[in-house]
Amino acid sequence: MAVNAARLDEGFTSARAARVMRAACRRAGLDDRGAELVRLGENALFRLASVPVIVRVARGEEYLPKARTEVGVSRWLSGEGFPAARIVDDLEQPLLVEGHPVTFWRLIVEGNRKATYGELGSMLRDLHSMTLPAEFELPSFDPFDKQELRISRAAIPDDDRVFLRKRWRELRDQFEELKFETSKGPVHGDAHVQNLMVNERSEAVLIDFEAFCFDHPEWDLMVTAVEHHSLGWQTDEQYADFVRAYGRDLYDWPGYETLRRLQEFGMTTWLMQNVQEDQETADEYRRRITALRNDDAPRDWRPR
Repeated sequence: MAVNAARLDEGFTSARAARVMRAACRRAGLDDRGAELVRLGENALFRLASVPVIVRVARGEEYLPKARTEVGVSRWLSGEGFPAARIVDDLEQPLLVEGHPVTFWRLIVEGNRKATYGELGSMLRDLHSMTLPAEFELPSFDPFDKQELRISRAAIPDDDRVFLRKRWRELRDQFEELKFETSKGPVHGDAHVQNLMVNERSEAVLIDFEAFCFDHPEWDLMVTAVEHHSLGWQTDEQYADFVRAYGRDLYDWPGYETLRRLQEFGMTTWLMQNVQEDQETADEYRRRITALRNDDAPRDWRPR
Protein backbone atom coordinates (compact mmCIF):
# COMPACT_ATOMS: atom_id res chain seq x y z
CA MET A 1 0.00 0.00 0.00
CA ALA A 2 1.07 3.58 -0.54
CA VAL A 3 2.82 5.55 2.16
CA ASN A 4 0.96 8.60 3.47
CA ALA A 5 3.61 11.29 2.93
CA ALA A 6 1.85 13.75 5.25
CA ARG A 7 2.73 11.49 8.17
CA LEU A 8 6.46 11.27 7.58
CA ASP A 9 9.09 12.51 9.99
CA GLU A 10 9.54 15.68 7.90
CA GLY A 11 13.05 14.88 6.97
CA PHE A 12 15.09 13.89 10.00
CA THR A 13 17.71 12.57 7.65
CA SER A 14 21.47 12.57 7.94
CA ALA A 15 21.55 15.74 5.81
CA ARG A 16 19.14 17.64 8.05
CA ALA A 17 20.94 16.45 11.18
CA ALA A 18 24.25 17.67 9.72
CA ARG A 19 22.79 21.13 9.12
CA VAL A 20 21.56 21.30 12.72
CA MET A 21 24.93 20.08 13.99
CA ARG A 22 26.75 22.83 12.10
CA ALA A 23 24.41 25.51 13.47
CA ALA A 24 24.81 24.15 17.01
CA CYS A 25 28.59 24.20 16.70
CA ARG A 26 28.51 27.83 15.60
CA ARG A 27 26.45 28.73 18.70
CA ALA A 28 28.81 26.77 20.93
CA GLY A 29 31.93 28.27 19.36
CA LEU A 30 33.15 24.94 17.96
CA ASP A 31 34.66 24.25 14.55
CA ASP A 32 32.45 21.77 12.63
CA ARG A 33 34.76 21.40 9.63
CA GLY A 34 35.49 17.76 8.89
CA ALA A 35 32.76 16.49 11.24
CA GLU A 36 31.83 12.86 10.57
CA LEU A 37 28.44 11.19 11.00
CA VAL A 38 29.04 8.28 13.38
CA ARG A 39 25.51 6.94 13.68
CA LEU A 40 21.94 7.76 12.71
CA GLY A 41 19.39 6.12 15.01
CA GLU A 42 17.13 7.67 17.60
CA ASN A 43 19.66 10.53 17.43
CA ALA A 44 22.35 11.58 15.00
CA LEU A 45 25.89 11.43 16.37
CA PHE A 46 28.73 13.45 14.84
CA ARG A 47 32.41 13.31 15.69
CA LEU A 48 34.16 16.65 15.36
CA ALA A 49 37.58 16.74 13.73
CA SER A 50 38.71 19.93 15.45
CA VAL A 51 38.25 18.87 19.10
CA PRO A 52 37.57 15.52 20.87
CA VAL A 53 33.80 16.06 21.03
CA ILE A 54 30.71 14.10 19.95
CA VAL A 55 27.67 16.19 18.96
CA ARG A 56 24.32 14.49 19.57
CA VAL A 57 21.29 15.78 17.64
CA ALA A 58 17.82 14.61 18.70
CA ARG A 59 14.88 14.18 16.33
CA GLY A 60 12.66 16.99 17.57
CA GLU A 61 11.75 19.40 20.35
CA GLU A 62 9.61 16.76 22.06
CA TYR A 63 12.90 15.04 22.97
CA LEU A 64 14.11 18.04 24.97
CA PRO A 65 13.15 16.53 28.38
CA LYS A 66 15.17 13.43 27.51
CA ALA A 67 18.16 15.55 26.55
CA ARG A 68 17.93 17.30 29.91
CA THR A 69 17.80 13.91 31.61
CA GLU A 70 20.94 12.82 29.74
CA VAL A 71 22.83 15.88 30.93
CA GLY A 72 21.67 15.40 34.52
CA VAL A 73 22.53 11.70 34.55
CA SER A 74 26.00 12.36 33.15
CA ARG A 75 26.70 14.92 35.87
CA TRP A 76 25.42 12.60 38.58
CA LEU A 77 27.42 9.58 37.40
CA SER A 78 30.51 11.76 37.03
CA GLY A 79 30.13 12.93 40.61
CA GLU A 80 29.85 9.32 41.74
CA GLY A 81 32.95 8.29 39.82
CA PHE A 82 30.94 5.80 37.76
CA PRO A 83 32.55 4.83 34.40
CA ALA A 84 30.19 6.63 32.05
CA ALA A 85 30.15 9.15 29.20
CA ARG A 86 30.79 12.76 30.22
CA ILE A 87 29.26 15.91 28.83
CA VAL A 88 31.44 18.87 27.88
CA ASP A 89 31.23 20.85 31.11
CA ASP A 90 31.91 24.36 29.89
CA LEU A 91 29.10 24.49 27.28
CA GLU A 92 25.42 25.29 27.69
CA GLN A 93 23.52 21.99 27.65
CA PRO A 94 21.26 21.18 25.92
CA LEU A 95 20.89 23.66 23.07
CA LEU A 96 17.68 23.83 21.04
CA VAL A 97 18.58 24.41 17.39
CA GLU A 98 15.95 24.52 14.63
CA GLY A 99 13.64 22.53 16.89
CA HIS A 100 16.25 19.88 17.71
CA PRO A 101 17.89 19.37 21.14
CA VAL A 102 21.66 19.19 20.81
CA THR A 103 24.19 18.02 23.41
CA PHE A 104 27.99 17.87 23.40
CA TRP A 105 29.97 14.94 24.82
CA ARG A 106 33.62 14.24 25.48
CA LEU A 107 34.98 11.83 22.90
CA ILE A 108 35.78 8.38 24.27
CA VAL A 109 38.95 7.23 22.53
CA GLU A 110 38.30 3.58 21.78
CA GLY A 111 40.73 0.83 22.62
CA ASN A 112 41.49 -2.24 20.55
CA ARG A 113 38.64 -4.48 21.74
CA LYS A 114 34.88 -4.54 22.18
CA ALA A 115 33.05 -4.72 25.51
CA THR A 116 32.15 -8.20 26.73
CA TYR A 117 28.81 -9.44 27.99
CA GLY A 118 30.41 -10.12 31.33
CA GLU A 119 31.35 -6.44 31.55
CA LEU A 120 27.77 -5.47 30.68
CA GLY A 121 26.42 -7.69 33.45
CA SER A 122 28.86 -6.24 35.97
CA MET A 123 28.12 -2.66 34.87
CA LEU A 124 24.37 -3.16 35.28
CA ARG A 125 24.79 -4.86 38.65
CA ASP A 126 26.78 -1.88 39.91
CA LEU A 127 24.37 0.66 38.40
CA HIS A 128 21.29 -1.01 39.89
CA SER A 129 22.87 -0.99 43.36
CA MET A 130 23.35 2.79 43.35
CA THR A 131 21.16 5.19 45.33
CA LEU A 132 19.86 8.30 43.63
CA PRO A 133 20.21 11.62 45.47
CA ALA A 134 16.91 12.85 46.92
CA GLU A 135 16.81 15.91 44.67
CA PHE A 136 17.39 13.92 41.46
CA GLU A 137 14.07 13.00 39.85
CA LEU A 138 13.84 10.52 37.00
CA PRO A 139 10.81 9.26 35.07
CA SER A 140 9.54 5.70 35.22
CA PHE A 141 10.38 3.39 32.34
CA ASP A 142 7.81 3.80 29.58
CA PRO A 143 8.13 1.35 26.69
CA PHE A 144 5.45 3.27 24.81
CA ASP A 145 6.58 6.88 25.13
CA LYS A 146 8.07 7.22 21.64
CA GLN A 147 5.98 4.68 19.78
CA GLU A 148 3.20 6.96 18.56
CA LEU A 149 5.73 9.45 17.18
CA ARG A 150 7.61 6.67 15.43
CA ILE A 151 4.49 5.05 13.99
CA SER A 152 2.92 8.27 12.76
CA ARG A 153 6.09 9.71 11.19
CA ALA A 154 7.89 6.75 9.65
CA ALA A 155 7.96 6.20 5.88
CA ILE A 156 6.10 2.88 6.02
CA PRO A 157 2.99 1.50 4.25
CA ASP A 158 -0.33 2.35 5.84
CA ASP A 159 -1.21 -1.30 6.45
CA ASP A 160 1.97 -1.62 8.55
CA ARG A 161 0.90 1.45 10.49
CA VAL A 162 -2.52 -0.07 11.21
CA PHE A 163 -0.95 -3.34 12.34
CA LEU A 164 1.60 -1.60 14.59
CA ARG A 165 -1.07 0.46 16.33
CA LYS A 166 -3.13 -2.69 16.94
CA ARG A 167 -0.10 -4.51 18.34
CA TRP A 168 0.71 -1.43 20.46
CA ARG A 169 -2.73 -1.60 22.09
CA GLU A 170 -2.33 -5.32 22.76
CA LEU A 171 1.08 -4.76 24.34
CA ARG A 172 -0.25 -2.01 26.58
CA ASP A 173 -2.82 -4.44 27.97
CA GLN A 174 -0.11 -7.06 28.59
CA PHE A 175 2.12 -4.43 30.19
CA GLU A 176 -0.61 -3.55 32.69
CA GLU A 177 -0.64 -7.18 33.88
CA LEU A 178 3.09 -7.33 34.70
CA LYS A 179 3.95 -8.10 38.32
CA PHE A 180 7.45 -7.12 39.43
CA GLU A 181 9.06 -8.51 42.57
CA THR A 182 12.16 -6.30 42.59
CA SER A 183 12.68 -2.85 44.08
CA LYS A 184 12.99 0.19 41.85
CA GLY A 185 16.29 1.94 41.26
CA PRO A 186 18.39 3.61 38.55
CA VAL A 187 17.85 1.89 35.20
CA HIS A 188 19.72 2.59 31.96
CA GLY A 189 16.70 1.80 29.79
CA ASP A 190 18.57 0.62 26.65
CA ALA A 191 21.18 -1.69 28.11
CA HIS A 192 22.68 -3.52 25.14
CA VAL A 193 26.37 -4.24 24.81
CA GLN A 194 26.77 -1.59 22.06
CA ASN A 195 26.05 0.99 24.77
CA LEU A 196 29.31 0.01 26.41
CA MET A 197 32.49 1.39 24.90
CA VAL A 198 36.01 0.29 25.82
CA ASN A 199 38.43 3.17 26.08
CA GLU A 200 42.15 3.24 25.30
CA ARG A 201 42.88 2.10 28.87
CA SER A 202 40.75 -1.03 28.25
CA GLU A 203 38.03 0.23 30.63
CA ALA A 204 34.34 -0.30 29.85
CA VAL A 205 32.36 2.96 29.79
CA LEU A 206 28.54 3.25 29.81
CA ILE A 207 27.00 5.56 27.18
CA ASP A 208 23.60 6.78 25.92
CA PHE A 209 21.39 7.96 28.78
CA GLU A 210 18.32 8.99 26.79
CA ALA A 211 16.10 6.26 28.30
CA PHE A 212 17.58 6.49 31.82
CA CYS A 213 14.88 6.15 34.44
CA PHE A 214 13.90 5.04 37.94
CA ASP A 215 12.24 1.66 37.70
CA HIS A 216 12.62 -2.12 37.99
CA PRO A 217 15.95 -3.67 36.86
CA GLU A 218 14.14 -6.14 34.59
CA TRP A 219 13.91 -3.43 31.94
CA ASP A 220 17.71 -3.51 31.60
CA LEU A 221 17.99 -7.29 31.69
CA MET A 222 15.38 -7.82 28.98
CA VAL A 223 17.57 -6.43 26.19
CA THR A 224 20.32 -9.04 26.35
CA ALA A 225 17.89 -11.82 27.30
CA VAL A 226 15.80 -11.18 24.17
CA GLU A 227 18.86 -10.79 21.95
CA HIS A 228 20.01 -14.23 23.11
CA HIS A 229 16.88 -16.33 23.60
CA SER A 230 14.81 -14.87 20.74
CA LEU A 231 17.33 -13.53 18.22
CA GLY A 232 20.39 -15.68 18.83
CA TRP A 233 22.77 -12.72 18.73
CA GLN A 234 25.07 -14.09 21.44
CA THR A 235 26.65 -17.46 21.97
CA ASP A 236 25.60 -19.54 24.94
CA GLU A 237 28.96 -18.74 26.53
CA GLN A 238 28.52 -14.99 26.10
CA TYR A 239 25.06 -15.05 27.62
CA ALA A 240 26.28 -17.26 30.48
CA ASP A 241 28.98 -14.66 31.20
CA PHE A 242 26.32 -11.94 31.34
CA VAL A 243 24.11 -13.95 33.72
CA ARG A 244 27.04 -14.95 35.91
CA ALA A 245 28.27 -11.34 36.20
CA TYR A 246 24.84 -9.91 36.97
CA GLY A 247 23.53 -12.81 39.03
CA ARG A 248 20.18 -13.41 37.32
CA ASP A 249 18.70 -14.88 34.13
CA LEU A 250 15.53 -13.00 33.17
CA TYR A 251 14.43 -15.92 31.00
CA ASP A 252 13.25 -17.71 34.14
CA TRP A 253 10.89 -14.87 35.12
CA PRO A 254 7.16 -15.30 34.31
CA GLY A 255 6.99 -11.83 32.77
CA TYR A 256 9.75 -12.54 30.24
CA GLU A 257 7.41 -13.22 27.30
CA THR A 258 5.71 -9.85 27.72
CA LEU A 259 9.07 -8.09 27.88
CA ARG A 260 10.21 -10.03 24.80
CA ARG A 261 7.26 -8.76 22.78
CA LEU A 262 7.84 -5.20 24.02
CA GLN A 263 11.54 -5.36 23.15
CA GLU A 264 10.97 -6.76 19.67
CA PHE A 265 8.30 -4.13 19.01
CA GLY A 266 10.64 -1.35 20.11
CA MET A 267 13.51 -2.70 18.02
CA THR A 268 11.27 -2.69 14.95
CA THR A 269 9.88 0.82 15.41
CA TRP A 270 13.37 2.15 16.18
CA LEU A 271 14.69 0.78 12.90
CA MET A 272 11.76 1.92 10.78
CA GLN A 273 12.56 5.58 11.47
CA ASN A 274 15.44 5.31 8.98
CA VAL A 275 13.98 3.15 6.20
CA GLN A 276 14.54 6.02 3.77
CA GLU A 277 18.30 6.09 4.42
CA ASP A 278 19.36 2.95 2.53
CA GLN A 279 18.09 -0.32 1.10
CA GLU A 280 19.68 -2.48 3.81
CA THR A 281 17.69 -0.70 6.50
CA ALA A 282 14.49 -0.97 4.47
CA ASP A 283 15.07 -4.70 3.94
CA GLU A 284 15.75 -5.32 7.62
CA TYR A 285 12.61 -3.42 8.60
CA ARG A 286 10.60 -5.62 6.22
CA ARG A 287 12.15 -8.72 7.83
CA ARG A 288 11.21 -7.52 11.32
CA ILE A 289 7.65 -6.38 10.58
CA THR A 290 6.97 -9.71 8.85
CA ALA A 291 8.12 -11.59 11.95
CA LEU A 292 6.03 -9.42 14.27
CA ARG A 293 2.91 -10.50 12.39
CA ASN A 294 3.64 -14.11 13.45
CA ASP A 295 4.62 -14.33 17.12
CA ASP A 296 5.86 -17.92 16.71
CA ALA A 297 7.99 -17.33 13.61
CA PRO A 298 11.80 -17.51 13.87
CA ARG A 299 13.51 -14.14 14.32
CA ASP A 300 16.24 -14.12 11.67
CA TRP A 301 16.92 -10.46 12.41
CA ARG A 302 20.26 -8.81 11.80
CA PRO A 303 21.89 -6.29 14.16
CA ARG A 304 21.76 -2.72 12.87
